[in-house]
Amino acid sequence: MKVRKLIVGPLGANCYILWDEESKEAVVIDPGGEGERILKAIEQDSLKVIYIVDTHAHIDHIEANDFIREKTNAPLLIHSADVSLLKDLESNLSTMIGNSKAFLPPTSVLKDEDKIKVGRFYLQILHTPGHTPGSICLYVDNKLFTGDTLFAGGIGRTDLPGGDLGQLQESIQKKILELPPEVIVYPGHGPNTTIGTEKKSNPFL
Repeated sequence: MKVRKLIVGPLGANCYILWDEESKEAVVIDPGGEGERILKAIEQDSLKVIYIVDTHAHIDHIEANDFIREKTNAPLLIHSADVSLLKDLESNLSTMIGNSKAFLPPTSVLKDEDKIKVGRFYLQILHTPGHTPGSICLYVDNKLFTGDTLFAGGIGRTDLPGGDLGQLQESIQKKILELPPEVIVYPGHGPNTTIGTEKKSNPFL
């Protein structure tokens, strides 16, 4: 599975486009802004977007949701526990950054261990609450897309609405650190890392 990373929006969130080279079916993870730029990247590789997935519903990860939905007609998927954040201006943090914005509801909702088929691949959903109640990670082809749950050398904030440090630590220990050490971590901000590297050197674990 091919991966393209775009760093978007004023907070520098990582938007990922994943696709199967054979079928050209693609999924957009966290369209956090700069919708035209994301769309251009999709068109550059002649991709057919069949899903848009939010790892969680904070403004820096969802700002271009509605634009990409309109342009691609792809369904939007998000965990059920974060659905309410899409229209809650305080909880989605849009008010905090001076860009108050509500978003359309998802096409359908996700739960733990759901699988999303994209071409020949299946993306497994791992529910990892803590940063938000509905935070998820996506696991496919030795790659883990962690949103704001785990970063290179850090973990997600828990001092925002719906955050819970105990939940976050449990999510990381039980859902993420059990994966093989060679799994590549693609976080919601910052550089890639691996499970093994974070086990050895992340000061928060």
